[in-house]
Amino acid sequence: MPTISIIIPVLNEAEHISKLLAYLLNNAKSPENLEIFVVDGGSTDATVSIIKDLNLNQVNLLHAAKGRAKQMNFGAKHANGSILYFLHADSYPPKHFDYFILNEVENGNEAGCFKMQFNSDHWWLKLASWFTQFNLMACRGGDQSQFITKSLFNAIGGYNEAFIIYEDYILIKTLYRINTFVVIQKNLKTSARLYETQGVFKLQRIFLTIYLKRWLGASPETLHRYYKKALA
Repeated sequence: MPTISIIIPVLNEAEHISKLLAYLLNNAKSPENLEIFVVDGGSTDATVSIIKDLNLNQVNLLHAAKGRAKQMNFGAKHANGSILYFLHADSYPPKHFDYFILNEVENGNEAGCFKMQFNSDHWWLKLASWFTQFNLMACRGGDQSQFITKSLFNAIGGYNEAFIIYEDYILIKTLYRINTFVVIQKNLKTSARLYETQGVFKLQRIFLTIYLKRWLGASPETLHRYYKKALA
C-alpha cells in the first residue's frame, strides 16, 4: 500500500502534466511508495488523452466537478496513502521530496509545505520567494504545495468547496489555528506564468485585495467574481 498519495488538480494542463509526472516518479526517493491522482476538472485540451497515453501504473486519472477544492477533495477520497500531498501542475518539489515529507510526519509534524522559488528573475518574485522560508501564515500559498496526514485532513473537513479561489489559504489558516504546520527548508520550484501574463504588480494587487476582502467578511462568491473581473 502506498504511503504518500499525490493529488494534482488539473484544468487544461496539456503543456505541463507529462513533464511533472515524469519528474515526480524520477525524483522520488522511494517511488514505489507513491500513488498519483490527477483529478481533471473538465479539460478541453489534450490533458486527459496525454495522461491516458502515458499509461503509468502509479498514475490514476479521475474526473471531478470543476474547482480546485472539489477536485482535491475528490482525489483525497480515493487516496490509499496515510499522507496526502496536494500539488499544482506547474510546481516541482525538491529531489527526494517524499523522504522529506515522510521524515516530518514521523517527527510528529502532520502538515506543512516546502519553501518556494519562482522560475523568474523578477526582483519582486525573488523577494516573495525568500519570504516563504518563514513559518508565518502571511507567507503561505497553494503554489508551495501542501502535505497533510489523511487523518488530519478528514478531521478538519478537507478543503472548503464553497471557495472557487482562496481554498488553499482557508485550509492553511485552519492548520495554523490549531498550531500544526511546518515549512520544509528545501526549494519547490513553481511557474510564474500568471505573473508573466497579468503583470507582477497587477497580480500582487489582486491577491492583496482578495485577502483584504476576505478579512472584511466577503463571501466566497464575491471573491470569485472580483477575481474573474480583475483578470479579464
